[in-house]
Amino acid sequence: MGTGKTTVGRTVAHRIGFRCVDSDHEIEKAAAKPISRIFAEEGEAHFRVLERRFIEEGHAADRLVVACGGGLVVQPGTLELLKKRGVVVCLHASIETILSRAMRHGPTRPLLDVEDPEKRARALYAEREPIYKAAGTVILTDGRPLAEVVSHVIRVWRRESQDFVRGQGAR
Repeated sequence: MGTGKTTVGRTVAHRIGFRCVDSDHEIEKAAAKPISRIFAEEGEAHFRVLERRFIEEGHAADRLVVACGGGLVVQPGTLELLKKRGVVVCLHASIETILSRAMRHGPTRPLLDVEDPEKRARALYAEREPIYKAAGTVILTDGRPLAEVVSHVIRVWRRESQDFVRGQGAR
């Protein structure tokens, strides 16, 4: 969260002629309520089920950039599912940047709606870091202009999508 996934995803999609969807926004639309209410009324476990369902059946299979929530790849089997569907790029930012960006719009992040958001962010990152590093190419967004991050993502996508297509053809 707060790494720039949605902004970068939309810009990348525009530049390469794809559509972009944000998993969180799509889940909110399907559930007809904000994620904060899903967490409050049905719990994080239910939200994770909705995330997995979105990846399995909630979007087109091609010409699409998907900005996924930070907890999605942590679920068992989800990273493998994402990698079968396309190129995975992980955006990274420092805890300070994440907190600054996430809190900019008020308490809309249920996982940070706690007494000590910094402590929670650090705990989440420590738990998720090994999975993020295994997810795919990791790109730092701290202090970098959007255009630079977008260009980096597109370079990775061009390189890895060729490998992905070759791998699909070998099956």
